[in-house]
Amino acid sequence: APYADMEKIRTDAGAVHMKTLPPGIAVWLATIAHIRHMHTDYEKLLSEGYDRDSARFFVIEQTNIVLTRWRATRLLDADDEEE
Repeated sequence: APYADMEKIRTDAGAVHMKTLPPGIAVWLATIAHIRHMHTDYEKLLSEGYDRDSARFFVIEQTNIVLTRWRATRLLDADDEEE
């Protein structure tokens, strides 16, 4: 991830609501949330009236493109539970 993204992800992974999670899970969740909000059409879909689950579904491909560009070893799967 680019440095500006890494700093935001690191900060978010250390947030109070993430403190009880293992570090690897906290970083993964913070990374996915960051990509979703900053690098996809997620916010636009929400503003158009889509519910969170639908908006998340529709940005899985965009999210995976960013993860691939960042050389992630894991991608989102539409069949997985909430991530």
